Amino acid sequence: MRSWLFNTLTVSNLMLDSVSIKDKVLFEEIPDGEQYLPVILEALKKNLVLGMTYQSYWRDEANTFEVEPYCLKAFKQRWYMVARSPYYDKVMIYALDRVQWLGLTDKSFKYPKDFNAEDYFEDCFGIIADHNISIETVKIKVSAGQANYLRSLTLHQTQREIERTDEYSIFTVRLRPTFDFRQEILSQGSDIEVLEPKWFRDEVAEISKHMWNKYKDDK
Repeated sequence: MRSWLFNTLTVSNLMLDSVSIKDKVLFEEIPDGEQYLPVILEALKKNLVLGMTYQSYWRDEANTFEVEPYCLKAFKQRWYMVARSPYYDKVMIYALDRVQWLGLTDKSFKYPKDFNAEDYFEDCFGIIADHNISIETVKIKVSAGQANYLRSLTLHQTQREIERTDEYSIFTVRLRPTFDFRQEILSQGSDIEVLEPKWFRDEVAEISKHMWNKYKDDK
């Protein structure tokens, strides 16, 4: 994340210095949530509690409550805030595109000395850091063409290529196979096959079967 932020800021500064190229460099757009970043950054600097009105996708009505912000992360065109909920007494993740209102309070909190943002997501892919899911060694078989993409942009820092042929490669990653990781595997279609662990292979196979059932009767 640090290198991404440094590279983004560097490119932004170069664009300001060279106005003639500002229309020739395109960033991936994040549709919503950026308007809250200054407030969250201020809260992170001063360890201030935030008030927030949040509309979860899984609830009919929005709720207003307070949180203690720990860090920010961007993933797949969305900003997320990791924060402790005093109400639930646990660390939770909030998508900024679902925030209706956000504001600073005059309350301060003690930032935990044992929390490190990079360590929090170290064993995960994406934004879901579900520590109730065990760390597994996932083995995948990848077509030769797709393997080139995985070599240049790895799925995870633990990725290793353990076999390579003219037709396919086999990679391993050691992480928590969360929903985010499963969606990433599925997004690459038939170019990737999960070999191990069996429960994860069966899970991906079952979803693939449901997808096939939606199309099999097309003529």
